Amino acid sequence: MSTENDLDVSRETFEKLKAFAELVRKWNPKINLVSKSSLDDLWSRHILDSVQIFELATGRGKWIDLGSGGGFPGIVISILNQEERNFDVVMVESDQRKSAFLRTAIRELDLAAKVKTERIEELECLEADVLSARALADLTKLLGFADLHLKRGGIALFPKGQSWQREDLEARQDWTYDLETVTSKTNSDAAILKIKDIARV
Repeated sequence: MSTENDLDVSRETFEKLKAFAELVRKWNPKINLVSKSSLDDLWSRHILDSVQIFELATGRGKWIDLGSGGGFPGIVISILNQEERNFDVVMVESDQRKSAFLRTAIRELDLAAKVKTERIEELECLEADVLSARALADLTKLLGFADLHLKRGGIALFPKGQSWQREDLEARQDWTYDLETVTSKTNSDAAILKIKDIARV
């Protein structure tokens, strides 16, 4: 099983990831950021799972994380991004309490990131170079969000569980897209879907 020892990051980045984990544990009883059952395995289930999403992104520009919830992957991406500053990170979360948590994490960890407390479908096009969403919706719906907010030539990164192949088949009834799959480092049955060139059928 993956642990924090598997991370190849600077000491400062590692300390911020640890501080973020403590923030999640502190806030979780109040607003249920992650399931209680996964709290004991926070590093593997949530932090390392988010780190691998960041590792698949290349280039620079605007990174939009949709449905950021408890900050996975949005806050983790912001922490990993702080040294190179390749991306302007914007998190979208319609839940007021979760948005308050995200803003608290940004302030306490001294991160360069923004939060939009709005519904994804009501926002004007965000022109994302990289678009991520974790445990938010099925692939068909995610592709609709990407169609709204992803810049031409941009890339979407969607981690999916073991049903990803079924979701892919269903999504292709409504969408065409270029798909590359990367096996998850934290769950061999899961994959991260790397998607570009999205268009309606």
